[in-house]
Amino acid sequence: MSGDQPASGDLRIGVDLGGTKIEAVAMDRRGCIVERVRQETPRGSYAAIVDAVADVVHAIERRAGARGTVGVGTPGARSPATGRMKNANSTELNGRPLGDDLARALGREVRIANDANCFALSEAVDGAGRGAPIVLGVILGTGVGGGIVVDGRVLDGRNAVAGEWGHNPLPWPGDDERPGPACYCGRRGCIETFLSGPGLAADHRAAGGGELDAAAVVALARAGDRVATATLDRYLDRLARGLAHVVNLLDPDVIVLGGGLSRVDALYREVPARWGRWIFSDRVDTALRAPVHGDASGVRGAAWLWGGPG
Repeated sequence: MSGDQPASGDLRIGVDLGGTKIEAVAMDRRGCIVERVRQETPRGSYAAIVDAVADVVHAIERRAGARGTVGVGTPGARSPATGRMKNANSTELNGRPLGDDLARALGREVRIANDANCFALSEAVDGAGRGAPIVLGVILGTGVGGGIVVDGRVLDGRNAVAGEWGHNPLPWPGDDERPGPACYCGRRGCIETFLSGPGLAADHRAAGGGELDAAAVVALARAGDRVATATLDRYLDRLARGLAHVVNLLDPDVIVLGGGLSRVDALYREVPARWGRWIFSDRVDTALRAPVHGDASGVRGAAWLWGGPG
């Protein structure tokens, strides 16, 4: 790096611990990324995952020439009752004291948060929700999750499940939507089973559209395919209902969409045009926006767990 590298204490390191990759960035206090490191996530070994996170942090500090604060975005969440991980689809983490083990491996305090919370924090601090008092970050990808930021701070909730709208039932279901698809959580009809990428693909398959992933279905809908267009229309209607339910509870100023399906342009036009039917208000001023930082939002939000630009 050049001579303008951040001094010790000014470096914010964010780590995105995913099921397939671990990505780390080093940011200065203005939010500029000065270094980036990525490696595959070890499979089947909790100890190897802890070592790998420590390795990417040490590697990025060597390249940056400075020691930094460390925030980690994780699947699942840390239980307030036990301090151990829960609800992670990377099952090696569940029941483990990840925060304590990372702190021990790195020789400093480590702040960890759910990856959807990190996404929401990134977009609230200096992204699509910048300056808004209440920001809801919504992930529409392999799963469906969410994070809530109020006045620049992540809202974890008493049970560390604030924002987990994907494991509520799809609201105002039609007869053809009950009882709904089975969910890995053990229930049926969860929002995630309808609004995730695999959920959209399964709905298209059930309608006779064949074995296609979500991206292919959306591409066919854009090209005018009748079955795919109907699938996307059902998805838009369900997303409008799902988000209306959240607006009725939380009434956020801004909702920012993330994940692979957030790239579907029709969402930002059609969902606000439809959700007013379900929202208990004379008018709806909630903004629905695409993310500013895209796929980098999660790792940036992990770095911002130590505070925003300053």
